[in-house]
Amino acid sequence: MIIGIGIDSIGTDRIERIIVLHGNRFINRIFTSGEQVYCSGKTMIYESYAARFSAKEAMFKALGRGWGECGFTAVEVVSDSRGKPGILLHDSAKIFAEELGVKRIFLSMTHESGVSAAVVILEG
Repeated sequence: MIIGIGIDSIGTDRIERIIVLHGNRFINRIFTSGEQVYCSGKTMIYESYAARFSAKEAMFKALGRGWGECGFTAVEVVSDSRGKPGILLHDSAKIFAEELGVKRIFLSMTHESGVSAAVVILEG
């Protein structure tokens, strides 16, 4: 049964401007160390960060919660050995998902022509 669905998109240039302006202060507030390692190893760094930002926002929407209730690092975008994206929840985001009865999280991300987007589906 679908418990929640969320979608988000963001202009890659917006994330690039914020990172250039605020640097590690922004990156450390929004992204986990694992996400930072992943993104910094990519040739399209800003696209990778933007897609993950969209995934986090989509997850908050699927949970029916704002980022202020969870914190961005409570939602971590990961990839399996084949590159398939997934989400790990920590702290309050994990608690909110458990309260909703979430059993599986599905994530799809994309970036093209300066736009990054993500869709999250919660299954219970």
